[in-house]
Amino acid sequence: MMKKILFATTLMLACTLQGIVVGQTTAPARVLPSAKQLAYQELEMVGFVHFNMNTFTDKEWGYGDESPTLFNPVKLDCEQWAKAAREAGLKELILTAKHHDGFCLWPSAYTEHSVKFSPYKNGKGDIVKEFTEACAKYGLKAGLYLSPWDRNHADYGKAAYTEYYKKQLTELLSNYGKITEVWFDGANGGDGYYGGAREVRKIDKLSYYPWKEIREIVYRLQAEALIFSDAGPDIHWIGNERGIAGETFWSTIDPSGLVVGDSDSDYLNTGDYFGTKWMVGQCDVSIRKGWFFHNTDDETVKTPAQLVDLYYKSVGRNAVFLLNIPPNRDGLFADKDVANLKKFRQILDNTFKNNLIAGAKVTASSSAAGSDPSRVTDHRPDTYWKAGSADQPVSLEIPLDATKKFDRILLQEPVSEGQHIASFDIQILRAKGWQTIAAGTSIGYKRLLRITPITGSRLRLNIRQSREAPALSEIGLFKAAEGDINF
Repeated sequence: MMKKILFATTLMLACTLQGIVVGQTTAPARVLPSAKQLAYQELEMVGFVHFNMNTFTDKEWGYGDESPTLFNPVKLDCEQWAKAAREAGLKELILTAKHHDGFCLWPSAYTEHSVKFSPYKNGKGDIVKEFTEACAKYGLKAGLYLSPWDRNHADYGKAAYTEYYKKQLTELLSNYGKITEVWFDGANGGDGYYGGAREVRKIDKLSYYPWKEIREIVYRLQAEALIFSDAGPDIHWIGNERGIAGETFWSTIDPSGLVVGDSDSDYLNTGDYFGTKWMVGQCDVSIRKGWFFHNTDDETVKTPAQLVDLYYKSVGRNAVFLLNIPPNRDGLFADKDVANLKKFRQILDNTFKNNLIAGAKVTASSSAAGSDPSRVTDHRPDTYWKAGSADQPVSLEIPLDATKKFDRILLQEPVSEGQHIASFDIQILRAKGWQTIAAGTSIGYKRLLRITPITGSRLRLNIRQSREAPALSEIGLFKAAEGDINF
């Protein structure tokens, strides 16, 4: 099913790029984001905090037999995390409250494999509480990761474990204030401690977890929360852990063939032109080689320029950038990580602080009644231009200051009205005539294009294919700052 849909989408886009018009009757009905999905996409960048027993055992996936006495972050400071995240421009942090080894960062009433039986604050600590309070203090939204797989629990693989899981989820969503994202991992089943059994336990991913009941718990206890997994239903995995969305990426998707932990990665990386449900794409990647902190990873910390590149390949391709920053054994973000995050933010701010066509007068080959094309340069995301009909191509032209070079182009659709544009190109008027300087397929919430520096007297955006009358909320031209390089 997935591969057939992907083939159809690829075929349609291939035809588009060759100038072959696909009939409007092939396009699906308009699919729109919910208000909370729209607000989530506008966050653009969120953070992951992988911090748990693995931090102290130097592992990525704990086996489940680790003693709680190993866990003791003597300098833990969740406010340091929140401050660094805010300075980097992250709008939310997600904490691994329980990873696959089953160790809980809160004093759960349902297990002894938790911080309650660790040396941390003599068993009186509650890191989930410290985390959510720090997020609130620094104006960040708070999300929680609760691994469905538990390599410690004796009943994993049996019905009793799913009841345990629902009780733990209820604890987390009832006692820590507003939670805005609940993150479900797709890794499920395999070898583990399992209460001393030390065996391999496999589960049927289609039937073992009562996902409908689990989702109902989330929405009942946290009505504003969104749920992430590779099957959504609100946010979906992008199909890799490199932080990179497809060059073509649709926020629409067909949920019928998606399974938590077993979905087509290529399909998730492109979305689906014919999709029937809106799901925000999320690009997850770690600032270090590992998801948890390891001293041996110090030389793998991504540079500010590498982080900027990932911003272009995630947010700049219509997805949300989820960056993991793992605290060390003291319970702190490492100095190098914090410094690189701060420089990353500075580069982005310096690149995008000056839109060279802000307030420019724009003309269009077609406009709906009362739709002023100059709305695309008014720097107001709540206003937009819309073409007068679905007839294509349609063009927008903007006068330029021929003395000012630019090498970054921003395009935004008003996705509150859906995602529709499937093919476009950008031309610039120079002494020898119009020259094409960029082209692409999907746009969505935000599309960022990097080109070599150039000047010209006019810019023309040609929308070649759109499944209904195209609309744009923003066009911007910028000059890359020092450190913002083309990879």
